[in-house]
Amino acid sequence: MSNLTKQQPKLHIRKGDKVTVLTGNDKGKTGEVLEVFPSKQKALVEGVNVKHKHQKPSAANPNGGIEQKEAPIHVSNLMLINPANGEATKVGRKKDESGKLQRYSKKTGEIIK
Repeated sequence: MSNLTKQQPKLHIRKGDKVTVLTGNDKGKTGEVLEVFPSKQKALVEGVNVKHKHQKPSAANPNGGIEQKEAPIHVSNLMLINPANGEATKVGRKKDESGKLQRYSKKTGEIIK
C-alpha cells in the first residue's frame, strides 16, 4: 500500500475576502470571510448562515441562554466581490513575472490582492 497524501484543493476565496452568497436562505447577503476550511471546502462568513445553540445553565454560565453562531457554508455558494469596483466576479489564476500564481478577476482582468 502506497503512502499517497491527498492534496488540499485550491479555493477561490481567502480569509479577509468580501463575498456574496449565491444560494440558500442567506442568498444576496454579503460578508467578510472569517475562516476557510480547505479540506471541507467550506468557509465561515460573518453574519451568514447564523445558527442558534441552546446552552444549559452551568457554573461558567449560570443563566444559560441561546448563543448565535455562524456556521460554515460551502464555497460553491459564495462569489468573491472585487475590492476595486465592488462587483461580484469569477476568479481565475495566472502566473506573474516571478512565476507565482496570482488570483485575477475574470470580469476586469486585474489582479486581486
